[in-house]
Amino acid sequence: MHGKIMRLWPPASSSLTGELQAYLIRGVKAASPLLTRSTSRSLTQSSRRCLTSTPSSQLKMSLANANAEQGNGPKQNAWVGSAGAAGYDLRTLRSLLTQPPHGLVCDYRSHIVKYEAGGVSALTGATVKTIVPKNGIYLSLEDIKANVYLDDDVHTCPTRLISLENTLNGMIMPLQEVQRISAFAKENGLKMHCDGARLWEAAASGAGSLKEFASCFDTVTLCFSKGLGAPIGSILVGDKKVIKHSRWVRKSIGGGLRQSGVVTAAARVAVDETFGKGPNGEVGLLRDTHILAQQVAKIWTDLGGQLIHPVHTNMVWLDLEDAHCPDARVDELGKEAGLKLMGGRLVIHYQIYQNREFVVPRLESIFKTIMGEKNGTSKGLKGQEGERSMYRTSQ
Repeated sequence: MHGKIMRLWPPASSSLTGELQAYLIRGVKAASPLLTRSTSRSLTQSSRRCLTSTPSSQLKMSLANANAEQGNGPKQNAWVGSAGAAGYDLRTLRSLLTQPPHGLVCDYRSHIVKYEAGGVSALTGATVKTIVPKNGIYLSLEDIKANVYLDDDVHTCPTRLISLENTLNGMIMPLQEVQRISAFAKENGLKMHCDGARLWEAAASGAGSLKEFASCFDTVTLCFSKGLGAPIGSILVGDKKVIKHSRWVRKSIGGGLRQSGVVTAAARVAVDETFGKGPNGEVGLLRDTHILAQQVAKIWTDLGGQLIHPVHTNMVWLDLEDAHCPDARVDELGKEAGLKLMGGRLVIHYQIYQNREFVVPRLESIFKTIMGEKNGTSKGLKGQEGERSMYRTSQ
């Protein structure tokens, strides 16, 4: 399962969830009754990615009732598509960066730099400048100011776009910092884009509402599958001019989606059920996953383990190098325990929470084995050459 959304903020007076639901409802022929959620253990035991959850009965029913011809009309301030470069890069590239020379700045760990196959540069022709945040967690206004080109020096590539990812590796960029950067961007004529594939998590954590975050940007993308459980889909929300331009670009690279009603129907259920119907994820299922992630992290650290990143939402990053444990060993232990793991990156989605009585004791047992094996050896890990993708294929 794959998914992602595309973003662009319409009028400042509109709310994100209201705009999304008004858009998504067009793809649903009839509302279906709330049915029992699927909790099939064959899939919900996977902590590798949010994309491994099982579609709920309500979501399956929405697909059966979907009007395939609706959901992507030309008059809407948004469009839905699949994940990847055809979504994020297209929008950022052709809709916000239209006339070179142009450059963009972003966090050095950003998804668009590390995990989109170089699509940003290939599709936009932009020079990408990555920034290492001084606080080690998120970019600050001071980081941005120190790395943008705002003058008319012919030797430099002028900065035209600031791209921020929220959340990034599960970590939240505070709303106040986003607002500071947004004000600076407006003062200097720079565009702002939010890779909000997991913005749902930031809102559900209480860091700020979807509307508050989205109002800081020219464009916003959201993912319906990551964390929410839809089988596919991302959305780009924006003003009519940008959306019109992005449709042309999407079509030109083969990213068009005709019968999008089946995608938007599932997406609507995912938003309403998993995130919740309010802008802060009220009565949704995400907040519990954040609590469980904190509990899993504490089990690891109480055993002497270290974390690569602080746990803000639903991701736990185990420092396996410190534990002298290769990724393959974690995968092996997980398989023996009936869990699907992918190295030290644990993603706690809502079905993991629903099956926590089954999952947590097994994770704790795996953690104890890892730390026990660390104490029995004095050798560290043999380093590999080059950086490894977090989306590596597990052997």
